[in-house]
Formats: sequence, C-alpha cells, structure tokens
Amino acid sequence: MENKLDFVIITGMSGAGKSETVKIFEDVGFFCVDNLPPALISKFAELCWQSKGEINKVALVIDVRGGDFFDNLFTELAKLENIIADYRVLFLEAGTETLINRFKKTRRRHPLARQGRILEAINLEREKLERIRGKADKIINTTNLTPKELKKKIQQDFIEKKNEKQLNLSILSFGFKYGVPLDADLMFDVRFLPNPHYVDSLRPLTGEDKRVQDYVLKWPITQKFKYKLFDLIRFLIPQYIKEGKSHLMIAIGCTGGKHRSVTLAEKLYQELKNEYNVLIEHRDSDK
Repeated sequence: MENKLDFVIITGMSGAGKSETVKIFEDVGFFCVDNLPPALISKFAELCWQSKGEINKVALVIDVRGGDFFDNLFTELAKLENIIADYRVLFLEAGTETLINRFKKTRRRHPLARQGRILEAINLEREKLERIRGKADKIINTTNLTPKELKKKIQQDFIEKKNEKQLNLSILSFGFKYGVPLDADLMFDVRFLPNPHYVDSLRPLTGEDKRVQDYVLKWPITQKFKYKLFDLIRFLIPQYIKEGKSHLMIAIGCTGGKHRSVTLAEKLYQELKNEYNVLIEHRDSDK
C-alpha cells in the first residue's frame, strides 16, 4: 500500500489562535505536536514516514517559542521537502490591537516581550514570521472570528479542500445471530441475498474468498442492491462531513456474518479506501 502522509505545519502570530487550531486538527484525527523545535521537523517526519501508515496525518505547531532554533526553520523545511514534497503550511494572524487585548485578557507573557512591552514584541514577531508567511498555503486572520467560526473556516478552507479524509470510516460485517453492533451509525441487512451457506463447497469459506464473492455478486438482485447501497453511502458521507462528524461506522449484517455481509463489506472497503480513512472488521466471520 502506498505510504501517504498528510503533513501540516501550523504557525503564525502568538495569540492568533494556534492552540485552538491544533485542537481542531486533533478532532479530525491528526497526530499533533505543539511547540516542536524546528530542528526536529525532518527527523520527526522521517519517523512518521517509517511508521508505514500508523501515523498518516500530522500537524505540528512551529513558532517563535522555539527561540534561536526558529532561525533553522527554512533549513529544516528544505530537508522536509525531500521526505514529503506536498506538506502544507497554515498561517494564523490577527490585528495588532486584537493581539494586545488577547494577551491582556489572558495575562500571558508574549514569548518575545522584553520587560512586558507587548507592542514591541508583536512587531518583532511579524518581522520574524514574514518569510514563513509568504510560504503559507493558507492564511487565516482570526481578528473577528469566534472559536466556532475558526473551526468551520479551517475545516472548509484547509482540511476539506485537501481531501475529505478527515472523516474516519469503519466498515463492520456481522451476523445477526450474534447480536447487532450497538455503536453502528448506519446498519444494512443483507439477509435477503442468495446465501452461499447452502453451497457445500462454499460453506467453509468466508466472503474474503473470491469464490464466495463471485457467488454472492453474480445475482442480479445483488448487483442492483450494491449499486443502490454504494450510491446512498456516497451521498451520505459528505453530509456527515458538513455536520462535523469525525467518525462513521457502517455495519452490514447477514445471518451468520460469514459470507454475504463480508462480501459486501469488502467491496465497500475497496470502493472507499482511496478517498477516505477506512478500517474494516469482520466481527463474526470466524465463528
């Protein structure tokens, strides 16, 4: 399987909303690290790349809190391009007056402030960040945004426009005789389809076997149902994404959870795996 890594660098002005932003990325399944020293970016990316898909979505917050290390940022980005050519940069900013008010409200010290001079620190930070701002794939000004509006903007303008993989899908086959999965969001009953259980040569096999799949799929009723089912699911997924849902479980059940449900679950997995983060489980196929 191709090793794909969605690698995002979140940066920008102190007080512009980076902490809130990293929570948004965590909610949609990103592995997030706040305040990683820039000198460690390429090493961290290599570790993620070598995880063979276990870590496939990463968001790093890199900013002036790194001190002198921040000056090494572009050296590290050059190394990063050799590992992940299509990494993305999200830059957050806000008006000076807004930033001053936010620091006063939270009573936090600006990382570049000397003797509490916030305005001087903000101006210095803008200078330091000017180059990385020019490299950003997306710049978001949070001056007039509420946390809810910021979340919606990031999801619509940055995450969803990359792809729609922020929705994690689970496809589960099961047998009704062993009980229905209580955590399923969508559940489909395929017990009306022709049953390989009554074919002696197919009974010991499961729906992961091509011979079983060929039997289940050869019937016109199966083909018609498969077309309607997949069309419905393709319609529903973007609607769930718009509502902010981060995980969707689709359960497909037959009598024993060994042949028909497994076959349809496998075909649905093949249909969606290149567009979404999809996990598949056959709960009862070995019973």
